[in-house]
Amino acid sequence: MEAQKKVAYYTLGCKLNFSETATIARNFEGEGFARVDFSEKADIYVINTCSVTENADKRFKSIVKKAQKVNPEAFVAAVGCYAQLKPEELADVNGVDLVLGATEKFKITSYINDLLTHPERSRGEGAQVHSCEIEDADFYVGSYSVGDRTRAFLKVQDGCDYKCTYCTIPLARGISRSDTLENVLKNAAEISAQNIKEIVLTGVNIGDYGKGEFGNKKHEHTFLELCQALDKVEGVERLRISSIEPNLLKNETIDFVSQSRTFVPHFHIPLQSGNNDILKLMRRRYMKELYVDRVAKIKEVMPHACIGVDVIVGFPGETEERFLETYHFLNELNISYLHVFTYSERDNTPAAKMEGVVPKKTRAKRSKMLRGLSAKKRRAFYESQLGSQRTILFEGENKAGYIHGFTENYVKVKAPWNPELVNTVHQVTLTEIDEDGLVRFEYATTPAFC
Repeated sequence: MEAQKKVAYYTLGCKLNFSETATIARNFEGEGFARVDFSEKADIYVINTCSVTENADKRFKSIVKKAQKVNPEAFVAAVGCYAQLKPEELADVNGVDLVLGATEKFKITSYINDLLTHPERSRGEGAQVHSCEIEDADFYVGSYSVGDRTRAFLKVQDGCDYKCTYCTIPLARGISRSDTLENVLKNAAEISAQNIKEIVLTGVNIGDYGKGEFGNKKHEHTFLELCQALDKVEGVERLRISSIEPNLLKNETIDFVSQSRTFVPHFHIPLQSGNNDILKLMRRRYMKELYVDRVAKIKEVMPHACIGVDVIVGFPGETEERFLETYHFLNELNISYLHVFTYSERDNTPAAKMEGVVPKKTRAKRSKMLRGLSAKKRRAFYESQLGSQRTILFEGENKAGYIHGFTENYVKVKAPWNPELVNTVHQVTLTEIDEDGLVRFEYATTPAFC
């Protein structure tokens, strides 16, 4: 009897990629393959790629080398966004045997089985490339990730109809389309049955939830209706919205989250720039005044809410004056932390041809300034939470003798390592910020194992 083939996975990029890698892994397991860690010897290495930033592109080659070092005879498959955008470029990387684009990645087991049966088709002729025209990416595949985390990433939407001038995602993932409400609820029930305490809703543009397949722009259900239905799923303790555009985050949704049984007071809202001229150049669908309004509304009904912000520095046309406007805008805004992205030119985007290119040294300097502001904002938010009662969900890793966890409003806490705490929820009082910036606490009620 032939030995069971082993597959290892590496995911670059966003939460959406993690959910899709997990679905691909379940497909392999359903066909009798065994999952192993990427550091272990495997017969097949699957790399789920990202092309949002320049660094993600560069990291791909080093990950292929890592796989080859462990097993030079293994098949290496590249899937995902970078594989859709630049399939030939990936195929030219030494060691890559198979490149699958947006529609093909979920059929990977059939391609791999074919390679295993006829290895000469790859090894003799270079990498196989299967990458559709992105217009053909008009169907939806539901996904979620569980198993290696105490939370699950549940994909509810894919693709994007926005035309932001810096972004390749519409080119890599196609039009906006959504899972059915019935399938999302089924997946959420499956997750809760596995004793996963928290579900993070993910997608490319989840506030656009409801658009059907095949370019159908009619919204079968709204994002608010999705949230209302998920709130009733039994067994789910926490639901978290990963990232939502400010123009799609409606008052009704904010009000619902403030009174919800399961949705937590944590919002991640892309801003990208605090200067309206830059927002127009980016073709964002709002001005900064709307962003101020969204933050004010959240804080009005949930004063303790955590608000994260995406911001891009060094976009073409970002003068020193415009950057400082963004810096001061963020400094005065009642937010909790920043995700700072340094602009990098992407092929086939309008921004790559714009005038007013910002020197890379200037981009790096501005990025450093905003990362410093983020640390200041996070510290101030943590300090504002000291003395309050919160609920912690503990994670599964032993990190230098400590276990970490997050409160419902995304304060990161630490406690001495105790395996019995993993994937458990506890009421606590936040007491002090440790020297590493994490928060210590006292239990509001004594845990059963103490």
